[in-house]
Amino acid sequence: MTLTIGARLSFFPKSHHHYPLLFSNSPSLRFSPTSLISSPTSFASLPARLSLSFHASTMADAPDAGMDAVQRRLMFEDECILVDENDRVVGHDTKYNCHLMEKIESENLLHRAFSVFLFNSKNELLLQQRSATKVTFPLVWTNTCCSHPLYRESELIDENSLGVRNAAQRKLLDELGIPAEDVPVDQFIPLGRILYKAPSDGKWGEHELDYLLFTIRDVNVHPNPDEVADIKYVNQEQLKELLRKADAGEEGLKLSPWFRLVVDNFLFKWWDNVEKGTIKEAADMKTIHRLT
Repeated sequence: MTLTIGARLSFFPKSHHHYPLLFSNSPSLRFSPTSLISSPTSFASLPARLSLSFHASTMADAPDAGMDAVQRRLMFEDECILVDENDRVVGHDTKYNCHLMEKIESENLLHRAFSVFLFNSKNELLLQQRSATKVTFPLVWTNTCCSHPLYRESELIDENSLGVRNAAQRKLLDELGIPAEDVPVDQFIPLGRILYKAPSDGKWGEHELDYLLFTIRDVNVHPNPDEVADIKYVNQEQLKELLRKADAGEEGLKLSPWFRLVVDNFLFKWWDNVEKGTIKEAADMKTIHRLT
């Protein structure tokens, strides 16, 4: 008798939601129970062999096979924090599932996110254009960094939004090459939270409870091309010109939906606080703004 083991078993224990078992005809995934018992090394190597088989065969045959390799890895390995509409943690699931509109609509999946707005000493805001290989909202312009805290101890800390701030520091390095010492965790100022839903295309989208973090730092920036296509610093007037172009459809310029919601509801008044040195006075972390 042989035992056929699904290639996605290596992901099964991590998720709040149950994954279907994908059965494989690959010889590398067939194990005899007696051989596993008689050969402990076979059993010990099982996770590695499953992982290898997943990348070698299942990934090539799976849907979305044309997805960029880096983005695919992040989609399946990153576990987002699932929350309810009051920001209480209710579980976790893969980044892939959290961004499928079918899952968002049928299971009301809502995950925690953050958006960093980094200003330099000239009070200019750093923007990024998302890379062409991003699964959701490729090549759109947005705020400095937008991502998710992961389901790990250091990024689940609710006190003073520390988990989200830890995640922001991690992603600024991943996406923009900004060293941790340039953006100390205690220099992120949580200003508020928004809840929004936005489709990216027919398949992908966002449904996020998004923490808005401001920081004022002069930093060294070395963008990661897998994540970022371009960057620019803008003052208020330059951003207003970008908004005008986006509204007019000029130069194919598009803005991310979460950035546009923040711009339309909060950004310019908060920017005035940045220039006056009173940004901490603008913070309201008790309210969750439900925006559409």
